[in-house]
Amino acid sequence: MQPNFHFTPFPALETERLILRKPIVEDDQPYFILRSNSEVNKYIGRKNYQTIEEAQKFIERINKNITENESIFWSIIKKENNKLIGTICLWNLSLENKNAEIGYEMHPDFHGKGFMQEAVSKVIEYGFSFMNVQTIFGVPSIDNIKSIQLLEKLNFKRDFEADQLLHNDEIGIQVYYALKRK
Repeated sequence: MQPNFHFTPFPALETERLILRKPIVEDDQPYFILRSNSEVNKYIGRKNYQTIEEAQKFIERINKNITENESIFWSIIKKENNKLIGTICLWNLSLENKNAEIGYEMHPDFHGKGFMQEAVSKVIEYGFSFMNVQTIFGVPSIDNIKSIQLLEKLNFKRDFEADQLLHNDEIGIQVYYALKRK
């Protein structure tokens, strides 16, 4: 079966403590706070946002990508107080290879509480069951031990061959993957 990369209507997802929903214009302030945080950007190689306009343009761009079925991106909302605490996406979608890359970020105030594991688990389930991808990749920084531990906890395996092919040790990343269970 071919992968399904059609995101209309937008697939809002829910876990025990979280709502994963489409980014909205009103997310500009929380996105700015998230993406201007040095701790969040530390392993991503992204410069801290300096203005709210950068967050607004980012939201615009990712919603365009969703509309054009180029990627799927969720705001991670804590149910208890309706607070945006992070983001998660499936991108680098490949119909030919039937795969997607997962990316995520969370404000440091919410690290170590299991929120990201909850969100990543739900998005993996969505990718395998609805999108019908066969492989989901994660590409964390070699220094981002918590992200590597999360992927390993969720049964991602290190792809040493991809590491060697891409010379990832030179650029500071590792490739992990999870396969759809038959």
